[in-house]
Amino acid sequence: MIRAVIIALCMLPWAVVAQSVVEPDEYRNHPYRGPVPDSLRGVTVINTDSAFALWKTDHVVFVDVLPRAPKPKNLPEGTIWREKSRYSIPGSIWLPNVGYGKLAEITHDYFKRGLNKATSGNVDHPVVFFCLAECWMSWNAAKRAVEYGFTHVFWFPEGTDGWGFQDYPTQKVAAEKEP
Repeated sequence: MIRAVIIALCMLPWAVVAQSVVEPDEYRNHPYRGPVPDSLRGVTVINTDSAFALWKTDHVVFVDVLPRAPKPKNLPEGTIWREKSRYSIPGSIWLPNVGYGKLAEITHDYFKRGLNKATSGNVDHPVVFFCLAECWMSWNAAKRAVEYGFTHVFWFPEGTDGWGFQDYPTQKVAAEKEP
């Protein structure tokens, strides 16, 4: 009986069907977590195994763009605020908050300085952008890097979730200093 009900529900027109997300022309704004496209114009999309293979070469820059959690407003005076530690792909550079759809000029400058530092100013240096699975932040950051003139841009949409699922190594990282 239960099997018949499940089959009947799956045949209804509103049954969930996997659909691919269309790549937008513009940057993605809120919400940043959710299904992402399979593509990004001008960028090579890679899976976890490809990311690991690139990481093992030690010739590719990995850029983590997970946003930094904001300090809660209205904390009682004297409350100690401890940021959550970020564990990421070893050797990666963490540039938080550069994956939002709209950036202030100071954040653009921070992003450009971080990329310049990580690539020694070489826009042809391969760069992999990542965050978490189903996070538009890395999609936005990779798109922006292409607009900044970077020529070998990779997007790793599975991010540290996919990396950790494969039990690849991680290490605690600190965010690049902001101005």
